Amino acid sequence: MKMLYTTEDTADTERVGRELARELDERGLSRAFIALEGDVGVGKTVFTRGFASYFGIHGIKSPTYTIVNEHRGSGADIYHFDLYRIVDDDDLYSIGFDEYVERSGFCLAEWSERLGGELPPGAIRVKISKTDGGDDKRNIEITESGE
Repeated sequence: MKMLYTTEDTADTERVGRELARELDERGLSRAFIALEGDVGVGKTVFTRGFASYFGIHGIKSPTYTIVNEHRGSGADIYHFDLYRIVDDDDLYSIGFDEYVERSGFCLAEWSERLGGELPPGAIRVKISKTDGGDDKRNIEITESGE
């Protein structure tokens, strides 16, 4: 799977998040690791908010200080990570990262670049970047590992 989008505003970025959730749900996936990449303020949490809304989850906020927020939804659970403050494997171990990745549900990890090349097998990468043409306009590239 490789999808490319240009969004015009935050509602459009949320729509792309919902579209990915729908795609994964229609494929019958009960879990996946979604690696979110991009600069500060680019819309990683906005994308996650759209993804979670597909499963009836609302009120998504950045888990900056808690590192991970758990959300129970209709049809799927969401584990929303902010890895910005992660320094090494010990930090990941202390939050039970490996256990989350093995659970049923969807892990969406902001600042997944902090994992280096150690993304879980089958990870879906979502790269979000600002583009010319307006403050809220974004390019979003979604690829599965191995593509």
